[in-house]
Amino acid sequence: MDTVEPSAAPGADVCEAHGERLPAYERIARRLRRALDAGAIPPGTILLEGPLAALFASSRSPVRQALAALAREGRVRRFAGRGVVAGEAEPRRIELDPSMIGLGGDEDARGPREDALYYRFERDLVLQSLAGRFRVNELALARAFEIGRLAAGDLLRRAEAAGIVVRDELRRWRIVPLDVDRLRQIYDLRIALEPLAIRQTGGRIPADLLRVVGMRHRAALGAFPALDIATLDRLERDLHVLLLSFAENREMVEALRRSHPILLVGKHLQVAAGLVPPVDDFIAEHLSVIEALAGNDPAEAARLLANHLTSSRQTAIDRLSQMALDESRDADPDYIVRL
Repeated sequence: MDTVEPSAAPGADVCEAHGERLPAYERIARRLRRALDAGAIPPGTILLEGPLAALFASSRSPVRQALAALAREGRVRRFAGRGVVAGEAEPRRIELDPSMIGLGGDEDARGPREDALYYRFERDLVLQSLAGRFRVNELALARAFEIGRLAAGDLLRRAEAAGIVVRDELRRWRIVPLDVDRLRQIYDLRIALEPLAIRQTGGRIPADLLRVVGMRHRAALGAFPALDIATLDRLERDLHVLLLSFAENREMVEALRRSHPILLVGKHLQVAAGLVPPVDDFIAEHLSVIEALAGNDPAEAARLLANHLTSSRQTAIDRLSQMALDESRDADPDYIVRL
């Protein structure tokens, strides 16, 4: 069982936040506290140090301290297994997503510089995934981004959590390839399962969470087309990860987890191609599903989600085909090695 240690005094893990200097563990605890209180982290969710550290691009020590603070407050509890459990419900494994804990916005616990570096790195990985088989040289990545080896490892672990890199049998970081056939197969999986999963969430998603997610989508509609990659990322994950995580069938949620890398593709292809696609249509389609759920009509939410996925599939295939044929693509970054 993971040991949850008492909170330590502020040390090296200190960062700026709205003019304050707060220990990293306090910023992590604040994020998790908000998510737990809002129901964004469902009761019974098992929280593990490693995955949380990857999400926050942190070492395990401040995560351990944050969990200790939450345990003292009664928001999480120990159980006969690794990690801690949210609330009093039966333990269950749910993949934590950045949007579930409010990461990616203006108050990101990682800080704007870390996110800017990550999205630049993520873009490189996604575009290289279209062009064959590649691996990432961790030391060269650190040099290219002018960061330390530990920070480079944090970027890679965050990309691993997103499903766009994996460790091979030689412990090298390998980019997961993507072509039209794989894209089509993953969309087929999503079209088959996501409407069933969203139907199962009826009455299980906290009303406050639906309200917050709906407000975020309406704000994005108002800001269109001035939407950055972090915002597009959050909107995609709000519906296709966060809300679907409340489905009753855990095996279905786990199967859908394999499709999450596809959520990254559209936003990066859009930016790389210099396109201004009907992003507002995608946001409006999301919002219609969210409003159906808020109106306690999961059957209508399922119908709307199926329509959204069907139209999104062809758009994604068209963009991927266009980028794969683009001979003007930038040269491979120095830290990416062809296999």
